Amino acid sequence: MALRGVWQLQKLIVSYCDWGGSSRGIRAFMESHLPAFKENNPQLEVVTELIRGQHPHLKGYYKNHNQRVICVKNLTSEDILLHATRLRNALGRKVVKLRTRHVTKHPSVQGTWTTAVKF
Repeated sequence: MALRGVWQLQKLIVSYCDWGGSSRGIRAFMESHLPAFKENNPQLEVVTELIRGQHPHLKGYYKNHNQRVICVKNLTSEDILLHATRLRNALGRKVVKLRTRHVTKHPSVQGTWTTAVKF
């Protein structure tokens, strides 16, 4: 995703094993979908990394110095393309868990509405 017209994902590392069975889908992804993905995203640096004996993963580095790692073990090449596109579209911000279900800047003076109110 672009924040103020600037793509946030700088670098995408595709790590795989050349003989492992869990890397079968990522090897097919590198043959079929990766060249077109590189061509459609010239702002993105795509690097392939051979790591023997490890499960495959995608690692994205963002402009705000955060990184995200997605394990793509035993996935098809279409699913891996979907995960790579999601990494490209993300802003790279940390996920913040909300403490309450309802967040508002102007809470009601009467209190929050519930179904247990009896008139």
